[in-house]
Order: sequence, then structure tokens, then C-alpha cells
Amino acid sequence: MYLQNLQQDEIFVSNELISLKSLTQMESRRGLENAVISNGKIVNVVSNSYGHISNQVFFGRAEKMLKDAGLMFIKRTINKNDRSFVTDFIVDDSSQFSIKNEADSILPMLRFKNSYDGSEKTSGHFGFYRQICSNGLHVSQAEIEFSIKHSKNNTDLIMPSLTNLFQRFLDNEFYTITQKFHKMRDFEIIDTREFVKVVLDQIKLFRYECSDTNSNPSKKSRSVLEILDYEALALKETPNLWLGYNAFNSVLHNILKKSFGQQERLDKKLFNTICEMA
Repeated sequence: MYLQNLQQDEIFVSNELISLKSLTQMESRRGLENAVISNGKIVNVVSNSYGHISNQVFFGRAEKMLKDAGLMFIKRTINKNDRSFVTDFIVDDSSQFSIKNEADSILPMLRFKNSYDGSEKTSGHFGFYRQICSNGLHVSQAEIEFSIKHSKNNTDLIMPSLTNLFQRFLDNEFYTITQKFHKMRDFEIIDTREFVKVVLDQIKLFRYECSDTNSNPSKKSRSVLEILDYEALALKETPNLWLGYNAFNSVLHNILKKSFGQQERLDKKLFNTICEMA
């Protein structure tokens, strides 16, 4: 039901590379000759050797890769302050499967990232999309490799063919990792508060307690507990490690202020930590 309500930020904002001298009428020191302008704002200062890749070029070619591979997909786009951007291509076809519950469906997802402020590497990787919570799961290790050739006045972006890459992902990592999803679902959580506390003690994602003098769950901890209880009720299941992981994942992506790269690294850390409990 969430596929019809995916985030659709404007990612094709105006952008250009302009010399600082033309903007300020002043000389700039070596290595800081140009400004990256995004949606009317200076978001980065770069050298003459910097190769600017626009979202129009990068995401446009990424989409062409999927179309050339014959994949049916739905897009989700995210824009963070006109500085960093994501397009998630959620493959909506027969690759879908359920975590032993028809209401809990997983789809393969390809995420492509770009940034104008240098905060994110221009990159792509495989992941998973869980429909019930509308979150992306970034536990896959499979990256999409492509080359960026820089020259003083030109940047060439060479994309690979996705057909074989996607099939290898489905044949190998997709099903290997989803077996871990099943294993986590079969492990019931007896005490949800203790589960949240143990995970946070290991990962230090945020503080479990309200304060040194108040041992009750903090606001973020309560959010994890509420999502966990809600999903268990919605799916008519008892709380389990799979739902616990997804509750943390939801708070990580929707409440914590983290970059795309930080979200992905913490997502994998959460997954590995909770999976080891099974």
C-alpha cells in the first residue's frame, strides 16, 4: 500500500559550476577556484580539476540502465537541503517475496546517490524495500560499479550493464540475506524494553534512558517500542527480532538526522547486531 505514496522530492534542481572570480571579482587561492551552485545557493567550493555530475545526468543514466535491463520499477526520490540526493528504484515484479506473512512483503531495490556538497560519493548499491514500513533496508553488500573520468572541462560517467548484475544479486545475495530475515522473524522477543536496551548498549545509536536520573525509556527509545508494538499488532504476530530490527530501522531513517551514508552504515550494523541474537 505504501508504493502509491512514496516520497517524491524534486531532485532535478538547477545546478552549475561557476568560477569564484566571476562571482566575487576577486582572485581565489589555488584549489578553490569554483563554486557549485544548487537551486540558487552556493553549496560547495571546489578546484578546477573537480568534475561536476548533475542529477539530470547521473539519475537519468541510472534509470536508463534499469530500462535497458527490462526491469519494472517504481521510483522514490529524496532531496536533503539541495545538497545530497537519492533515487531508489524499487523493482516491482515477480522478485517480490513475503517474510512468512503475505502482508510483509520485500522487494529488491537499487539506490543511487549523488551530492553537490561532497558529502556523499556518487554511487549505487543494491538493497531491499519493505512495503509495510516504507523503509529501505541497506544490508546488502553488493555495490554497482561505474567509472567517472574527470578532465579539466569534462566529466564522463560510464555506467555498466545492469542485466547480469541484477540477476546475480537475485541468485545470490538477495536470497541469502532473506533467509536471515526468516530466521530473525522466528525468534520471539519476550521483553521488548530489554531488547531495545541491549541493542542500544551495543550500538550506541542513541541513549536508552531519559537521563542519568531518569531510567525510563527516552523519546527515541519509546518510538522504537511503539513501532515494534504497532507492527506486531498490524501483522497479528508476537514481537520478534525481524520486527525489532525494522523498528530501529524506521527511527534511524525517519527521526535521526543522519546522512545517507551514515544511515546505510548504521543500518548494516543494526542488522548484524540483531541477527546475531537469533
